[in-house]
Amino acid sequence: MNPRQRVFSAAGIAMTATFVGVIAAMGLVPAVALPGLNVPITIQSMGVMLAGSILGRWRGAAAVTIFLLLVALGLPLLSGGRGGLAVFFGPSVGFLFGFPVVAFVIGWLSERLSTPRSLSRCIAVNVLGGIVVLYAFGAVGVALVTKVSLGVAVVANWVFLPGDLVKAVAAAVIARSVHQALPGLLPDWPEREPSPIAA
Repeated sequence: MNPRQRVFSAAGIAMTATFVGVIAAMGLVPAVALPGLNVPITIQSMGVMLAGSILGRWRGAAAVTIFLLLVALGLPLLSGGRGGLAVFFGPSVGFLFGFPVVAFVIGWLSERLSTPRSLSRCIAVNVLGGIVVLYAFGAVGVALVTKVSLGVAVVANWVFLPGDLVKAVAAAVIARSVHQALPGLLPDWPEREPSPIAA
């Protein structure tokens, strides 16, 4: 079967649904609110990194989108038991809308670069998608909702950096281990053989 035809096969759908649960379960870990910050620190962004790294771009983005739809319907799946449409009008809105994009970017890069074969690549992909891309969306959301300048919002994001670097490394280690145990999870890996000198 062509790999592209397996993206949303029965197994693919089951894996997507599983990751909706994984991201939701991470919401059980209490959020940390720091003084002066409008956005809490949570570990759910690590679940988004894992979705992209393990499932690939389409299934990863689908899992995150379904999760957000459930949140919008009122299920208290975000850290701190938050849910409902109100969360999409608060300071976290940029991060929330960035989640599916992050999963897609990480998944796409993972497929193209065969990241599970290289821990350093996997970490780099998670940093690019899970930090750079997510912070871009988050800063715009914070700026729009709190009426601060985009520059101030960007600078405010840096308080999350140490924890997010830890999450990016942890997600890379977990994703690489999963792919070593269950090869073939990424549906759209390049068909060509990897270079023997690939790191």
